[in-house]
Amino acid sequence: MKPGQTQRRPWIVGVSGASGTPYAAAVLRALLEAGESVDLVVSRASRLTLLDETGLPFRDAHWRSDLREWLARGADGKPGTFDAFEGRLDAVRHWSAGDLAAGPSSGSYPAKGMLIVPASTACVAGVALGLSKDLLQRAASVTLKEGRRLVVAVRETPLNGPTLRHLVSLDDAGAIVLPASPAFYAGATHIQDLVDFVAGRVLDAAGVEHDLYRRWEGELGGGSRGSTT
Repeated sequence: MKPGQTQRRPWIVGVSGASGTPYAAAVLRALLEAGESVDLVVSRASRLTLLDETGLPFRDAHWRSDLREWLARGADGKPGTFDAFEGRLDAVRHWSAGDLAAGPSSGSYPAKGMLIVPASTACVAGVALGLSKDLLQRAASVTLKEGRRLVVAVRETPLNGPTLRHLVSLDDAGAIVLPASPAFYAGATHIQDLVDFVAGRVLDAAGVEHDLYRRWEGELGGGSRGSTT
């Protein structure tokens, strides 16, 4: 690092194969808007989910253009919903899910923490058991062992006994288990509002400022303000 240069300390964002790729897009947009650096790991299974939910591919060789299209798309699948992120993508570093020699695989790699959004039950199990079968799981294990913040936005239902025990294990290890459960008190009028609420709660758990949803202020009826009938 050159003298006077600030060390890059990104948030690692892992995207697993559970349904809910719009949650990941909302978190990524908000991190970039907050001026945060991001290291992105997209699992092999999540690429199939992304293709199914949005019609978009995610390819290692074309990750930048694929990510730009993904972030521009709304939760309803409409292209061009959000402004182009070309300039902000300079703050993103992409790592292939199969690259176990990548930076985030080591505890000496500087990072603020990790957000797994969405997290499948298979991902939850892998992290809880320390399997490290891919870079996403390995980076999560490193985050826990280094005492950094790990937010696991699990998005599966119903949850069976083994998964519940894995989630308790993650909680015991210091992770924040955050089910992808939208709330309605913020006055949601569009699917994007529900997605942004969950993304906002993920960022709340990470300590990153955002304005993705209306916060509860202790006044009944606040969620219905501005809504139309």
